[in-house]
This record gives sequence, C-alpha cells and structure tokens, in this order.
Amino acid sequence: MSAARNSRAGSGRSGGSGRPSGSGRPAGRPAPGRAAGTRGAAAGGSGARGSTAARGGGGRGTAGRGASAGRRSAAQSRGLGGEQVEGRHAVRELLLAGNRRVREVLVADDNEPAPILDDIAELARELNVPLRPVTRRRLESEAATAAPQGVLARAAALPEHDLDELAAGPAPFLLVLDGITDPGNLGALLRTAECAGVTGVVLPSHRSAHITPAVTKAAAGAVEHLPLALVGGVPAALSRLSDAGVTTVGLDAGGDRSLFDLPDHAAGPIALVLGAEGRGLAKLTRHRVDMLVAIPLLGRLNSLNVAAAAAIACFEIVRRRQGTPAGPRSMGEPDPTG
Repeated sequence: MSAARNSRAGSGRSGGSGRPSGSGRPAGRPAPGRAAGTRGAAAGGSGARGSTAARGGGGRGTAGRGASAGRRSAAQSRGLGGEQVEGRHAVRELLLAGNRRVREVLVADDNEPAPILDDIAELARELNVPLRPVTRRRLESEAATAAPQGVLARAAALPEHDLDELAAGPAPFLLVLDGITDPGNLGALLRTAECAGVTGVVLPSHRSAHITPAVTKAAAGAVEHLPLALVGGVPAALSRLSDAGVTTVGLDAGGDRSLFDLPDHAAGPIALVLGAEGRGLAKLTRHRVDMLVAIPLLGRLNSLNVAAAAAIACFEIVRRRQGTPAGPRSMGEPDPTG
C-alpha cells in the first residue's frame, strides 16, 4: 500500500483531460502584476482543442471498440454501472473493500511478477473468487480500456444511494457533478474526492459519464468507498440539499467570491458543485447554488483542468473543516504508477 493510501488528508494524485467547467477570463484581462482576485478563476479543464470530451469522448478509436462502448453506454443509463473493473489498483481495491460480489478475475498469463498481483491472487483465494489466467490477447479483447494492466474483474453493479440519505449524514461533504462526460476526468474527480474525505457524490442520470471501466481505472479504487447517488436533475437536487441544510457552493469562473474566502458556515454541511467540460455550470444550476466561488488565477493561462480545480477546491474545504490555517495536516507520497 502506498503512503498516500494511509494518509486520509490525501494526495494530489489525479488525472484526466477535458475542457474547463465554466472557466475563462473576460476580454481585456489585466497584466500579470494585477491582484489575483481580478483575474477570474477556473472551475474546470483545459481548452477544447485536443480535448477528448470536446471530440465526443475518450474512446479507443476502432470501430469495434466504439460499438462496444455504445452498448456499454446504453447499459449505463439504467444505473451507475461499474460491473467491469480494469487496472491493478482498481481490482485490488474492489477485492479489499468487499462491498459487492466479484464474479471472476481475469489475469494475463504473461504478467511479470509484481507484489500487487500477488495481493490480487491472495485476496481472490480468500474470497473464493475464481482467478482465471488467460492469454494477453484474450484479456485485451475483453477489456474496454487501452491499458488494463493485465488484470480485469467482473462484479455486481455499484449500489445506488439516495440523495436524502447522503444529505442526512453527521457531517455531509458532497460533490455534485453537473454533466461531467469525460471518463478520465470523472475517475480523477472520484479519486480526489475519496482522498479528501467526501462523504457522497451526486451524478445526473443523463448527459453524464457513469461508472465505466475507464472511470474505475482512473479512480484507482475510489468507487468502492464513495456512496454514489443518481438524480434526475441537478437543479432539483440542489434545492433538496438546501432544504436539508446543506450549503451548496458552485465552482465557476464567474463566481463573485474567491474560493479562499468562503464564509464560516461553509465549514458545516456542504456540497461542492462542478460543471461540465466546456460549458461549465448549467444556467439553472448557477441560479440554484447558494453561492458561486472562483479560483483566482495568477498566470497567463485562463483555465484549469476540471479535476485539478476540484482537487484545489476539495482540499480548501478540508482545510476549513479541520480549522487549520494552512494546507492539509499531512500529505501522502505520490503514487508513481499514477
């Protein structure tokens, strides 16, 4: 286990690509020497050029794989997904968590020896999960991601939680995702959320990535520990959260308050709301949040990747909730495998 896993203050390990969720500075931006608060702030990813989200998703590129992705997408619309888990860290965490039934684990028969593979084999034996050696070609033909790392598991779908249940916790810290469509970004967001101690994640049932194999791989096991709720619409969900006493904070370039100037009550029950790559927060979502905040940008670039912006915001909320004057109390070592 990496040191980062043992440090719940979290590490900044995250990845993914995509457009900003409502970032960008207005025309006529000030010179670099101007105050940070006048520069605008990003709540999301990189520019549309080169963005997999802007080009229609992070598919693997071949016609056969595209057809498979379409079938998986249709299945996702009926629930959270998560039935196929790929990647060594994700599969090990699936077995360690023990939160859902694992039907089988496939491993490539030409894998080089590695401690994490020994962990997976031992856990599978302890849980009486069939461990099936297969050829590399067979495993990669079954995989939905480009690099499954020689390991693939099939499991029961992730359980769905009720929004009111998430809001009723003793100290809810929720992440509401308003239409994140890039699987890499969603996986990185979930990984950051778990490391930051987020108590639940809210996803819209439509026009959003759900838990695909690419998401589980990027999340590196975080999906096994985060309660996830599907809602019909984000604006209505925000109204329910406000009625339950949860402060809803939208991260948006047009926010009239700095993220680092949250009011005192933001240290209580809180939901951080992030918008989609490209368009940012939807108009109705912007109107439903209790406040809009921005990350001050001091450089010449006008945006942050949505996963990077989420990491900054999540750990700023962690700092406020812990009452610490600086950053998190401890930092885990970066995972060299990503």
